[in-house]
Amino acid sequence: MSRINILQTYIDNLSMSETLSRVFDAIDQNEQIHHVVVNAGKIVAIQTDPRLKQSVNNSDLINADGQAVVWASRFLGKPLKERVAGIDLMTNLVESAHKNGHKIFFLGAKEEIVKQVVNVYSKKYSEKLIAGYRNGYFRAEDEGKIAQEIADSGANILFVAISSPKKEIFLYKNKTILKPVNFIMGVGGSFDVVAGKVKRAPRWMQKSGLEWFYRLVQEPNRMWKRYLVGNSKFILLVLRERFKF
Repeated sequence: MSRINILQTYIDNLSMSETLSRVFDAIDQNEQIHHVVVNAGKIVAIQTDPRLKQSVNNSDLINADGQAVVWASRFLGKPLKERVAGIDLMTNLVESAHKNGHKIFFLGAKEEIVKQVVNVYSKKYSEKLIAGYRNGYFRAEDEGKIAQEIADSGANILFVAISSPKKEIFLYKNKTILKPVNFIMGVGGSFDVVAGKVKRAPRWMQKSGLEWFYRLVQEPNRMWKRYLVGNSKFILLVLRERFKF
């Protein structure tokens, strides 16, 4: 597996199909994969957050979630094959879990959102898919107990929909407790999309690298700083790396 390093961040140069194959192998062999995706904002945060950097770079599998990261990799002479969006990976894994009799635990978001996610997937596939669920609001001192509940649930897959860097640090800190779970992954705001709270950008905008703009238009008050300021910082980081200034 080819792994590149750009802007202090490791990224595995894998396509979606190759990523899925790696996950399927881990489940079949009863191994664990700690997975993470990186986008422009997360790479910017890594520059000044050592705990986030440690949590990301020590993951078993790291995909480029943002199209901007793929473009940056090509600009810096370390081209990635393609974007592997976290929500697309999650969608593929849910369908595969249903077909293969695997179970999923859903952790994160508000109570009504995570319940709606469970309802959507239960109706679309089967209630047998659900190992358990819990909202993402809890005290730091309860993390170990929650991780143990997930480990005891019989889940093969764990999706964590909590904001960064909390979800990355939670998974890294508790992955030993979560060892019985074959695949653990942070999925950010994906539960909001599945629950119907947030609409995903049209396919052409995803391919054009404009999904961030579509999200900004939907939630300008919450997203303007993340995207406008964060993306500007990312562009500057890439230019500095390329031209060494």
